Amino acid sequence: MSGGAMIRNRVLYGDRIVPCYDDCPENLDRMLAATAEAHGERPALKDIGQTMTYAELSDRVALIAAGLAARGISAGDRVVLFLGNRSEFVVTLFALWRLGAVAVPVGIRQTADELAYMLTQCGAVGLVHERDLADRVPPAAAIPAVRLLVECSDTAQRPVLADRGAVAHDALAGDARCDAPSPARDEDAACIMYTSGTTGRPKGAVLTHLGFWHTARNYRDRFAYTEQDRMLLVIPITHISGLLAGLTVMMNVGGLVVLERAFKAAAALDVLEAEKITAAILVPAMYNLLLLEPDLESHDLGAWRVGHFGGAAMAEVTITKLAAKLPSLQLLNGFGSTETTSAVSLTEPSRRNEHLDSVGTLLPCVDIRVLDEEGREVPPGENGELWIRSPGNASGYWDQPEATRKGFVAGYWRSGDIGSVDDKRYLRVHDRIKDMINRGGFKVYCVELENVIHEFPGVIEVAAVGAPCPVLGERVHVFVHANGRIDAQDLRAHVRNRLADYKTPDFVTQTPDPLPRNLNGKLSKVPLRERARAEAELRSASHNPKEST
Repeated sequence: MSGGAMIRNRVLYGDRIVPCYDDCPENLDRMLAATAEAHGERPALKDIGQTMTYAELSDRVALIAAGLAARGISAGDRVVLFLGNRSEFVVTLFALWRLGAVAVPVGIRQTADELAYMLTQCGAVGLVHERDLADRVPPAAAIPAVRLLVECSDTAQRPVLADRGAVAHDALAGDARCDAPSPARDEDAACIMYTSGTTGRPKGAVLTHLGFWHTARNYRDRFAYTEQDRMLLVIPITHISGLLAGLTVMMNVGGLVVLERAFKAAAALDVLEAEKITAAILVPAMYNLLLLEPDLESHDLGAWRVGHFGGAAMAEVTITKLAAKLPSLQLLNGFGSTETTSAVSLTEPSRRNEHLDSVGTLLPCVDIRVLDEEGREVPPGENGELWIRSPGNASGYWDQPEATRKGFVAGYWRSGDIGSVDDKRYLRVHDRIKDMINRGGFKVYCVELENVIHEFPGVIEVAAVGAPCPVLGERVHVFVHANGRIDAQDLRAHVRNRLADYKTPDFVTQTPDPLPRNLNGKLSKVPLRERARAEAELRSASHNPKEST
């Protein structure tokens, strides 16, 4: 049992036996209805100064759902949400769930070609987009299945694509309401979320109502969220962390979500103080940028108790500095993916200063097996590929049966991550299988190396990749974004003092700009590997072994 609920095994998606809480609602529409009934007068959303209560959110959802239904959207239809962090995203999301339709969140950095692929691949019949993104809406001939275009704008203006029948989001709401309970079942698709696509085209992970609710429940219980919490949501709401750990969990408990459309460290500090934010999800680089703000300690951030992070390791030195400057802040790590509907492990707040090399302990209903290259389970604490079973696992990849067959085996999702689980259920993640550097037969786990480099003065971001080498196979190339100039030799000496000599970077490149990130906001090593490969070819051609700086 957990949080008063019984955990029982269930057969999911035809052939998986998975432990689940026994009080899961029928769907996420029912979840919001229960929250609105219990906390109707409490604030739910704040966007560019406008606050909406749960009662007002519920009313708006009913009106927009009716407007969508009147324009032909029904159960099972896929509708793409090409929107940033704005209230229309939240309202439309729940309106689609009211109808039993499937939301397809797409990050606003996608190109027209990428958007066209996703619209076509999932067979979307509707697209809701921001006015400023109208130039990236593909031509009608490229997306023939799309029969509804909806435009969101902060001002009342005629839609840019009015000649294609586009309607303003506000125009969806009339006098009619859709108050009928959603027809969706808990195993039905709630969202299709496209993976980062590090190789080839992205795959659409089918995430269910049951999966969303279970992960939100685990966040609620682990971090002790209540209706009193106020969440700053500045990471993209179209990313699984923003959508689940920021939005869905607050809609579950009745807390407030403060939507910010972009991250600037100085502005974030002002919002954290003014809104008395109690929780925020930031990537490690954002915490480092907050530390660099000269007036950090002049802000009253005493209400901020949960600083959640994931998707990348945070250096222990950063944790130590934040603890000194913000003693009331609990830095809580986590690990998950799109395919697991966010977290499968989270830091336990009471033990947050223990095992800082871990990404927390496994959550209830989660089982992770660690297998070697021959498919044999390794002893506790030893490294292997993480095979994950949880209620949050995607039911599969949309219209990609072969990828589903390879990715989901015997009820487990093959993560492709190298890690370990010890006998106390602490999870450690070392690297992606394809990202690990093999330097002359010695394995270099990039996360370990990056953690050490993060401790070097001035470093904001770092990424380690393998550079091709005709002798060793690969050498270690690190890219560093720092506050001011750093000395490559001093950085190497710092690493040599902490790690085995073969883990010392062979090449150090300092970049004036932040490191690249993919469309889901995660640090992307693909362009860095390409750059490392190009620089290796130049060195080979010139017989110049020196590093770039």
